[in-house]
Amino acid sequence: MLGVRAVRVPHGGGAQKVNAPCAFLPPQGSADDLRLYQDVEGRNLLCSVGDPEEADGVRHYRVRDGQGQLVGTVRRLPPLKHALKATWRIEQPGHPEIVSSAEWAKNGVTEMVQKGAGKLLLGAVQAVTDMEAEGGDRAATSRMLEWRARGELVLTSDADRRFLVRAAWLDRRLVFSYGLLRAGR
Repeated sequence: MLGVRAVRVPHGGGAQKVNAPCAFLPPQGSADDLRLYQDVEGRNLLCSVGDPEEADGVRHYRVRDGQGQLVGTVRRLPPLKHALKATWRIEQPGHPEIVSSAEWAKNGVTEMVQKGAGKLLLGAVQAVTDMEAEGGDRAATSRMLEWRARGELVLTSDADRRFLVRAAWLDRRLVFSYGLLRAGR
């Protein structure tokens, strides 16, 4: 996107559709890389991600609002503890934990194999569909994830670049923070 570094959301429709900024990032290379602001000048803090706290191999990143109050926590679980590669979880006080569909192995090898076979089949169908849609011979490399809290679809993400919040109760600052962490780690 051209313009200031920002978290952007679609606004308008048809030919008038734009990706309008809704939260502003600090300049690249800034010591405040894990902060978002309400204004382009960076005077009004929207949220910040704290330094990681580690417990049992899990990194906890606390997310705070502009007044320093806890919004929630983004956690990074190491590979092989709950999945084949590192996974993330989002915690918002007063709501169930949000877990991504990347956590295949959390309930053991049998479930991992069952889900893996389904994912493999779905991936093959998606690859063919993508090739047909693009008119080329290469499949798209996008990685769609579903994020759920006790079975409720809360969020979908596409290659850590596009996020669609599906639950009205989810604080968007946690999603923004997860995006910042994925981009910076």
